[in-house]
Amino acid sequence: MLNKIVLMGRLVRDPELRRTGGGTAVAALTLAVDRDYKSQSGEKETDFIDVVAWRSTAEFVSKYFTKGRMAVVEGRLQIRDWTDKDGGRRRSAEVVADSVYFGDSKRTVSDSDTPPSGEFQELPEEEKGELPF
Repeated sequence: MLNKIVLMGRLVRDPELRRTGGGTAVAALTLAVDRDYKSQSGEKETDFIDVVAWRSTAEFVSKYFTKGRMAVVEGRLQIRDWTDKDGGRRRSAEVVADSVYFGDSKRTVSDSDTPPSGEFQELPEEEKGELPF
């Protein structure tokens, strides 16, 4: 079986970095991804896709990516069932990022903001099954 997703889109807002009770970094971000076709009205449609990054990938994303920046995300689709505050059963889909790359040219930043070589971080195996929130 295969569960592999590659997305390219722009960040809707700055990544939100949090830490688990054990101190593990987790970042939540949303990508706006244009569809390849136009609707009957002639306009392009956009999907807003939730992405979760863990550990060093979360730190990397929160440090170097901001609202409007183009990102390429490789990861897997994860479906979560949860209960809302009113007791209703809900289901959410999100992408758990294995790698995040820059999808646009580097913007003007100071040398101290230059990302490490390779421009991506891999998700450790032990974090691939955890839920962020």
